[in-house]
Amino acid sequence: MYFAPALGFCLSRMTQISCRGILFDLDGVLIDSTPAVARVWTWWAQQHGFNPAQVVHEAHGRPSISTIRQFLPNADHERENERVEQAEINDVAGIVALPGASDLLRSIPDNRWAIVTSGTRKLAEVRLTAAGLRVPERMVTASDIVNGKPHPEPYLKGAALLDTSAADCLVVEDVSAGVTAAKAAKATVVGLLTTVAEDELRRAGADWIIPDCRAITVISTKDLLQVTLAGSR
Repeated sequence: MYFAPALGFCLSRMTQISCRGILFDLDGVLIDSTPAVARVWTWWAQQHGFNPAQVVHEAHGRPSISTIRQFLPNADHERENERVEQAEINDVAGIVALPGASDLLRSIPDNRWAIVTSGTRKLAEVRLTAAGLRVPERMVTASDIVNGKPHPEPYLKGAALLDTSAADCLVVEDVSAGVTAAKAAKATVVGLLTTVAEDELRRAGADWIIPDCRAITVISTKDLLQVTLAGSR
């Protein structure tokens, strides 16, 4: 579910950043899949007798198999993960692009941005299509890594796809696991108030907080991306 920014957010404040590339998380940043995620993980939690709210919270921003290992340490993790993934692939009801996402992606050259998601490649492609966004040329998914968020590996690989370092990238995230991963990779991080509260993003290390992608504008030059964040804090 997309959460509107809190009242009193100062939209007049502008922050300007120069970077070589932008790395976007998918769910909660570019698309709103929260209802589908909640439905699938609630179903899974109820099957195993867990608190659905706790499971849904832990599942945000992490590879699904990490959540399964946490709650079912002695289970057949691969089999459980296949069940969860198939349920997520089958449930695309209500998945939409978040405000500003489509326009923002069109404003950035294809070779200067990538998606870094905790879902599998198949799931990412299904959700992007359901939301009406094109599948990018460059994407890091759970299918491409050994260690998922909050480990830095996903963002290190995302930066490599752009032929740069994570330290030269701006990361756009919405949950603490993703922010932690990006900071561990030495990236600069913008947190969006689309999924969790500001204090959670702050504790994870977000450098700036903004409402959503509508607050981001990008101008491309020969060597850099000039990024402006409206209403940043």
